[in-house]
Amino acid sequence: MNFLAHLYLSGNDEEIMVGNFIGDFVRGRTIYEQFPYKIALGIELHREIDEFTDNHPVVLESKIRLRPKYRHYAPVIVDMFYDHYLAHHWNKYHTQPLKDYSQHAYQVLTKFDAQLPRQVKYMLPYMMEGNWLLNYSKSEGIHRALSGMAKRTPYDSKMDEAIQELNLHYKDFENEFLNFFPDLMRMSTGFIENKLKG
Repeated sequence: MNFLAHLYLSGNDEEIMVGNFIGDFVRGRTIYEQFPYKIALGIELHREIDEFTDNHPVVLESKIRLRPKYRHYAPVIVDMFYDHYLAHHWNKYHTQPLKDYSQHAYQVLTKFDAQLPRQVKYMLPYMMEGNWLLNYSKSEGIHRALSGMAKRTPYDSKMDEAIQELNLHYKDFENEFLNFFPDLMRMSTGFIENKLKG
């Protein structure tokens, strides 16, 4: 899953949101020594979400559709597509409008600037300026994000062309997301509850 899903799956706790958001930028197993408890919990949750997603049979269907052309970039593209569907169906999952939620998320991340890895500090202003979280709801926003990622990869990923697959198989990817996401929500909620209990 990508940025919007990781933030959403954190619930309402700001520190868990921050940890879940920065998860891709933190390496190693000593996260509970490096960060405050709830931020470290968020990083651990991020890793659980990625593992759960990577191994889910429904997500595999989405990846198989993309693999012939995009090879090992297929999971990255699926993550972006699924963030699009979360944004597109946002009112089904959250009472706060996505426009307001996005601004709230940016404010939270800015507030915890001291805890953000260097790469996140560099990226965040661009994210806020382009309002990535809100623009994931539009196919143009996904195309822009994937094209930006394609420029940053050292190989010919073709991710800038993936919008064609989204348009061609829109309903298939959408149905797969809608079938998969409730499972991911249950896993994430249970993980947080169990960690906070212990």
